[in-house]
Amino acid sequence: MKAFFAFTTPWPQIRNIFCIFRPPKSMIMGIFGSFTKKKKESLDSGLSMTKESVFKKLSRAVIGKSKVDDEVLDNLEEVLITSDVGVETTLKIIERIEKRVAADKYMGTSELNNLLRDEIAALLEENNSDDVENFDLPQSGEPYVIMIVGVNGVGKTTTIGKLAYQFKEAGKKVVLGAADTFRAAAIDQLQIWADRVGVPLVKQMMGADPASVAYDTVASAKAQGADVVIIDTAGRLHNKVNLMNELSKIKKVMQKVIPNAPHEVLLILDGSTGQNAFEQAKQFTKATEVTAMALTKLDGTAKGGVVIGISDQFKIPVKYIGIGEKMEDLQIFRRREFVDSLFN
Repeated sequence: MKAFFAFTTPWPQIRNIFCIFRPPKSMIMGIFGSFTKKKKESLDSGLSMTKESVFKKLSRAVIGKSKVDDEVLDNLEEVLITSDVGVETTLKIIERIEKRVAADKYMGTSELNNLLRDEIAALLEENNSDDVENFDLPQSGEPYVIMIVGVNGVGKTTTIGKLAYQFKEAGKKVVLGAADTFRAAAIDQLQIWADRVGVPLVKQMMGADPASVAYDTVASAKAQGADVVIIDTAGRLHNKVNLMNELSKIKKVMQKVIPNAPHEVLLILDGSTGQNAFEQAKQFTKATEVTAMALTKLDGTAKGGVVIGISDQFKIPVKYIGIGEKMEDLQIFRRREFVDSLFN
């Protein structure tokens, strides 16, 4: 951040601006709601690599410039694309900033950071449904069924464990289902997480019919009066038709127990893979009806900008982000807080 401001407005002036326009505490609480100081610190820490990368690039983009001109905008476009925001989303952001600059021909580069933050936040708010505030569930009188999809290696099992932990912490009774019966050790890994969190796992032998496991899981959860069921599935993309057929079969057998199941199909994506996450999202949204997405491993990468692009490009909400290894490091994706953390 220091590098960015070194070429623009002197720090005392920036400090004075912040003092003049500091929002009242009541307004801050209204904006952040249940977003606690601890969660904010975790988010800031989890996005530190991306933030550092973005600010280094921004500082180079405005070197020697006092106002936002065509050259600065060209440099900004390169910053966003190389930060894995994606070409289409980048062009939308640049277009929005161009309109703001055209309205104020003398806009200084010192204002670029806040301008970028505001326009990205506004873009995401326009293209997605409302943020979820906490790990709560609709009250329907039957278990809420979440089916997890995604390729191997993206953090599916870990995300399931963290989700189970968060729901349990919220006072929910959770049941897990090990319907990934094809990958070696998948069942064992999920059992470890079930034991760690302290929730039951329904499983069969490796090679069993995944739909059978899903059926048993939902039936068991309903009999126990569980609040939420999380079903793991095999992470394969070698044949889209086979994947579609398998996931459709799992849905049908679960609906014999709970007609509306699954209530949510959650696609897990590895944020550290950057543009490859876009391709996975395209393939899975074609193969099945994905209703929400989670991006993992954002703490170990400078490619956190991919969250912005995926959130904008797919008309499917990014619901969760993974920003660390601890069980509480799976956070609900709050667009404004995410962008604020990235650009503050």
